[in-house]
Amino acid sequence: MPDNNGPRLSFSSAIGAAMAQWVDALRGPRGCFFTFHRAAPSSIWPTLPNRNFYLDLDFFDTLLSHLAASGRKVVTIEEGLRLARDPKTRGTFVNFSVDDCYRDTYEAVVPLFRRHGLPVTLFVTTGIPDGTLPMWWVGLEETLLERDFVLVDGERIATDTTQRAAAAFQDLQTRWSGVEASNHYARFCLENAVDAEAVHWRHAITWDMLSELATDPLVEIGSHTVSHPRVSLLTSEDARHELRDSRTRLREKLNISVTQFAFPFGRVDDCGPRDFEIARETGYQGVATTTKGLLTGATAPFAYPRVTLNGAHRNLLMPELHMAGATAAAARMLGRV
Repeated sequence: MPDNNGPRLSFSSAIGAAMAQWVDALRGPRGCFFTFHRAAPSSIWPTLPNRNFYLDLDFFDTLLSHLAASGRKVVTIEEGLRLARDPKTRGTFVNFSVDDCYRDTYEAVVPLFRRHGLPVTLFVTTGIPDGTLPMWWVGLEETLLERDFVLVDGERIATDTTQRAAAAFQDLQTRWSGVEASNHYARFCLENAVDAEAVHWRHAITWDMLSELATDPLVEIGSHTVSHPRVSLLTSEDARHELRDSRTRLREKLNISVTQFAFPFGRVDDCGPRDFEIARETGYQGVATTTKGLLTGATAPFAYPRVTLNGAHRNLLMPELHMAGATAAAARMLGRV
């Protein structure tokens, strides 16, 4: 973690930052909105069964320093959308948004941004601080991490090594994917004597934490639905409930204006024109997806792209490729938008 004078970039990183400034000057103004979910210290990151879901905090610290050294401006969503529309904008601007929001958002992520004096956006799934959303992926990971084996429908699965725990997580995540995931997790908790509520509050962000963050001028808070569904699969009425009620809940609990919304999942098949229109009707001024791409003056505020940072990419090359638009171009060619 950085000392009081901030982290120092390596010589190679400094060269990379200088090259990035030169390339930015050639390609003109553009914005890159990054998103991620969780962060963990380097000391435990390799042991996590779902490690790609987390950013390594030491790498993240280095990335923020690199952006500053290369002259990239880190902005809120609202400022980024304004810069994208302004023909006077120069260079690359960047936003970081945290989806869902967990305890580590409060304990590790926001403090890191504070140390760098940079803004960060939190897209909150209100079922997490309300305790109504069964966070099955969190409980599954914690149990696999702490035990040498687990039982799943009578089957004994070894989890006594990092590799076996990670393999078990990927297998069960695939098996449980969909609307029945919470029921699978409930049976798993009974079979393995897991206290689901205790697990939830070990990892969930709380309303008290969010109330404190809401007063921080560096923190922008938006909505990420009530229960984190794939919105495109919902009826129009249920979709309105998710978008409207999450916004209302945030406004009531935090006494803030909530203008931005991020779709869970957020790829092309996960949200579409009907859902963007519902967001507009519900009172949002901007809506985030997770389609890969960059913000330009032509970007629609009700379907702007965000690039998901994979925790396994612990080097500066991948963020640079994202900011250059290379990964978005590759995704379009491969049909993986």
